[in-house]
Amino acid sequence: MTDSTSTAAEPFGAILGTTHGGVTAHSSDYESADPLDHPDHDSYRHFIDGEYMGYKWQCVEFARRWLYLNHGVVFDDVPMAYDIFRLRSLRRVGDEQRLPLQAFHNGAVRHPQPGCLLIWNEGGEFHVTGHVAIVIEVLPDRVRIAEQNVHHSPWPAGQSWSRELPARIDAEGGYWIQATLPGASILGWMLQTDDTDHAVPLEQTDPALFDIGVAGVVDAGQHARPWLDLAREDEAAFVAAMAGHRLTTDVADQYRYFRLSETALDELRRATDELHAMFMHATQVVLNDDKLLALFNIPEVLWPRLRVSWERRRGQMITGRFDFSVSHRGVKVYEYNADSASCHMETGRVQGKWAAHFGCDDGRDPGDDLFDALVKAWRDAGVDDVLHIMYDADMEEAYHARFIRSAAEAAGIECRMIRGVAGLGWNAAGEVIDPQGHPIRWVWKTWSWETALDQLRDECIEDDRVPIALGPEGARRAPRLADVLLRRDVVVFEPLWTLIPSNKAILPILWSIFPNHPYLLDSRFEPAPDFGEGGYVVKPIVGRCGANISIYSADDTLLTETDGKFDDRAQIYQAYFGLPNIEGLNVQVCTFSVDGMYGGACVRVDPSLVITTDSDLLPLRVVPDRSL
Repeated sequence: MTDSTSTAAEPFGAILGTTHGGVTAHSSDYESADPLDHPDHDSYRHFIDGEYMGYKWQCVEFARRWLYLNHGVVFDDVPMAYDIFRLRSLRRVGDEQRLPLQAFHNGAVRHPQPGCLLIWNEGGEFHVTGHVAIVIEVLPDRVRIAEQNVHHSPWPAGQSWSRELPARIDAEGGYWIQATLPGASILGWMLQTDDTDHAVPLEQTDPALFDIGVAGVVDAGQHARPWLDLAREDEAAFVAAMAGHRLTTDVADQYRYFRLSETALDELRRATDELHAMFMHATQVVLNDDKLLALFNIPEVLWPRLRVSWERRRGQMITGRFDFSVSHRGVKVYEYNADSASCHMETGRVQGKWAAHFGCDDGRDPGDDLFDALVKAWRDAGVDDVLHIMYDADMEEAYHARFIRSAAEAAGIECRMIRGVAGLGWNAAGEVIDPQGHPIRWVWKTWSWETALDQLRDECIEDDRVPIALGPEGARRAPRLADVLLRRDVVVFEPLWTLIPSNKAILPILWSIFPNHPYLLDSRFEPAPDFGEGGYVVKPIVGRCGANISIYSADDTLLTETDGKFDDRAQIYQAYFGLPNIEGLNVQVCTFSVDGMYGGACVRVDPSLVITTDSDLLPLRVVPDRSL
C-alpha cells in the first residue's frame, strides 16, 4: 500500500490532493476545525450549485462530489457509506433522470473500472460507517484510489490518487482487492451500467414477511406448575413481581406467543446497528451546537460535563432499547431508550424458560444471546473496583437490577446492591460510601439521569454551581442521588451523555439530518402544514414508560392519551405510525443494543394504542420465512 509521504495532519479543510476533473480532497481532521468557520451542524453541510454533496469532509461527500463534477450525477443520501452498496441508481442532476447502478462483490469477474465506486463494509478501521472511494486506475496487481477521511496528510506531488491497494486475479478471472487497513474488508464496487451480468441481484423482499404472526401451545396445565428457579435471586424477584411463575398477567395469554420471520429479524438487526450509529452521530451534532443543546432542557451547568462524558466515554454504553412498529407497511422506530432501558431479563432469560417449560419448539428464541452479549460488554467496560448496582423500590427494578448484576458478575466484576440511597454516607476524603464503608466509584443504575437532574432543578442553579457536597460539608446531610451520580470520581453506567439520545428532542434533529430515512418517522419541534397527514403523536421530550403521550387523527381529533408526571415538559410532534393490532393486542417489537450492536429482541403488547410500563411482554419466536 502506498500512502502519503507525510504523516503530519493538515488542518481541517486543507487540500490534500487533486484528482480527475479538478476534484480536490480535503483534510477531515475535525479536532482542528475552526469553530468560527463552523459554528453549527449546518455549516458542515456542503453544497455545489444547490446540490447537497455531503458532510465536510467525509468519504461520502468526496465520492458524490467527484461524480457530480465529472459526470453530473449523484447517488441518494445514505446514513452510512456501506449503504451505497444497496443503491441501484444514480440521479442525473440536469434532467432528474435515473441511471442504472450495479453492485459487484469483491472477487467478481466483472472487474472494477476507473471512476467506479469502491465500497468497504462496516468493521475494523471503518467501524460503524464503512467507507467509499473512487477508483482512479486499475492494474492487474493493484488499484489506485482517491478518497477523504482516511488520512489527513498531503498526497505526493503530482499524484492524482491517495492510496494503492494490492489486487490479484484468480484462476476464474475474479478480481480481488485487499483492504489493507486493520480489520477492514471490501464489499465490492459499483458501476453505472445496465448490464447485470455478474452483478449482485437486488433482492425484492415480500412485505408480508414483516407481518407478525401469533400462535399458541397446547394447554396441558403448564401454567399451574412452577418453572422459574427461585434459588436465583433475579428469578425469585421476577416471580415476586409477577405474583407467580408467569410471563404475562393474563392467564389466557400464558399459552400465546408471537412469531417473527427470519427476514424481519435480519432487518431489525440491521436497523438496530444502523440506528445506534445514527443516534450517535446526532448526539455529536447536538453537543457541537449550543442552540440545539438548549432544546433538551438540560441544566446549562451540566453542559461541560456532558461534553466531557461524550469525549471520554462515547464507547462505554452497555445497553439500550429501541422500540419499533413492524409490519408489511415497514419498520419504523419510535425512540431510543439509551438511558436505563428495561425488559432485559424478560428477553434474555424468562421467554427462553417459558418456551422450555411450555413446550414451544417453534423457531428459536431471539433473546438467547442477550445475556452473553451483556457479559462481554461488562468485560470490556473497564470496571476495576466494586460495581454498585443502584435501584429503586419498584419490583420491576428489583429483578432487572439482579439480572444485570448476574451478567456483571459473570464477567468477573464484584457487585453490591443498593436499594435507594438509605445507608449511604461520607468518608473523611469526601467520597460517598456504601453501608459497609466502601467508596462508591462505579455505578450501574435503574434510575434515569432525569431523576438526578430534577434534584438539580429543584435545589440549585441560582449560583450556577452543581450542588455536590464534599467532605465535612456533606457530612451534615445524607447523600442524595445527585451526590452519587454527578460526582466526578464516580463512573456511572449508562454514561451522562446518554441523556441526549434518550431525550425525544433528538428525533426532530435526526429527521433533519436523515430526512425520509426508511426507519425514521417525520418528527418536528412544531407542526407544519405538510405534517400529520396520517395523524400525529405529541410526546414530552423526557417522558418515560409511555407517559403523557397524546395521539391525534389527521383532523386533530384526540384518539387516546396517557397520564403521567411529564405534562409540564417541552414536547415534540411525531408522525403517527400505529402498531399492528393482532387479536386485539397492539404489538411493539423491541430490540436491544449491547455495546452499540444488536443483542436481542422481544415484543410488548397492550389493548391500547400506547405501550406503557404496565404493558405485557409475551414470548417472541423467530421462525423460517417459509413457515409463515
